[in-house]
Amino acid sequence: MTLPSPAPDRAALVTGASSGIGAEIARDLVRRGHQVILVARTESKLTALAAELGAGAHVLAADLSDRAARAALPERVAALGLTVDILVNNAGLSTLGPVHRSDPEAEMQMVEVDVLAVVDLCSRFLPGMVQRGTGAVLNVASTASFQPLPGQAGYGAGKAFVLSYTQSLSGELKGTGVSVTVLCPGPVDTGFGAAAGFTKEQADDALPAFMWIPADVVAKTAVDGLDRGKLVVIPGVGNKAGAAFAKITPKRILIPILAKQHPGLP
Repeated sequence: MTLPSPAPDRAALVTGASSGIGAEIARDLVRRGHQVILVARTESKLTALAAELGAGAHVLAADLSDRAARAALPERVAALGLTVDILVNNAGLSTLGPVHRSDPEAEMQMVEVDVLAVVDLCSRFLPGMVQRGTGAVLNVASTASFQPLPGQAGYGAGKAFVLSYTQSLSGELKGTGVSVTVLCPGPVDTGFGAAAGFTKEQADDALPAFMWIPADVVAKTAVDGLDRGKLVVIPGVGNKAGAAFAKITPKRILIPILAKQHPGLP
């Protein structure tokens, strides 16, 4: 098992912890005896979750699209008297629609959260883990990592970056005592799609029912995979098959199919 043992001065930092997969990962880690540091923009949601989880849950509200806010996190963690030995980069968002109709500010904010925040927090917390010879990192990507995603071009490319980045980290961290895993879930009913701009009905039409996995199942699968030292975790047989299909299908065939069925494109 590769998860560090729980300790009074150690904690798992979970970003995007206010709802969905992030909240469920926090719950799962607490059940395993870990303290958790909950990070997201909405302090009220984090406070409610912390009250549910108990004394081992700590709230650090932060906007991860803000570079200064990210840079301040290590000092804020230290002020709690804690050391991060598990880092979960779960925060993410998406825009919807073709790039030629996009809002540049929204596109840049997405890249800040989905890509730069992952790099930033890994760069800040990995050195301490390696120095101590123990630690674990879970980066959350998507089955979109394995294919282009017309209609959500920046999101798909960002998740492909997270997959490649995590795979590279695994080579760098070999023998250090620090493990790294990338979670690539398919569709999960967390409100993520609604925030991006498409309805649950539109998502259901685009993606078959067997690909949908509940957030708590995704979270447990992710933490189990992290504990076993798995590099890539894809919850659900259907999503594993979809990822394999996307990898082997020629892009000239795959891209028109994806564009035709995407709810963000006319």
